[in-house]
Amino acid sequence: MSMTDPIADMLTRIRNAVQAKQQEVVLPASTVKLEIAKILKEEGYIKDVSSFKDGSKGYIKVLLKWGPLKKSSISAIKRVSRPGLRRYVGKEDIPRVFNGLGIAIVSTSRGLMTDRKARELGVGGEVVCTVF
Repeated sequence: MSMTDPIADMLTRIRNAVQAKQQEVVLPASTVKLEIAKILKEEGYIKDVSSFKDGSKGYIKVLLKWGPLKKSSISAIKRVSRPGLRRYVGKEDIPRVFNGLGIAIVSTSRGLMTDRKARELGVGGEVVCTVF
């Protein structure tokens, strides 16, 4: 099966793991996915992220974060820009997610970053996904 959108696949795996109350989720590695996972960790949506190799294949292990009463830190994670429909925004149009409670991950000329950082640096780019 060929993967047309590995990022959407990653987000779906995380979403499914949250629904199934899993502690961790393992996904095929890529530089972009690792960057996204690192941002999720910095922003406090996941507990930890690490990458490992199994033979020639690389993987990313994401440790999910659970609050009291088995409540996940991630209530929604959505792909915004996808291969069939790219969503680019100028620096003025970077979306605010859930009134600033959530984050949008934006792919800019300076790399992947949160909507907040992109606004700070005054750069626009492709809105990869939103999380809250």
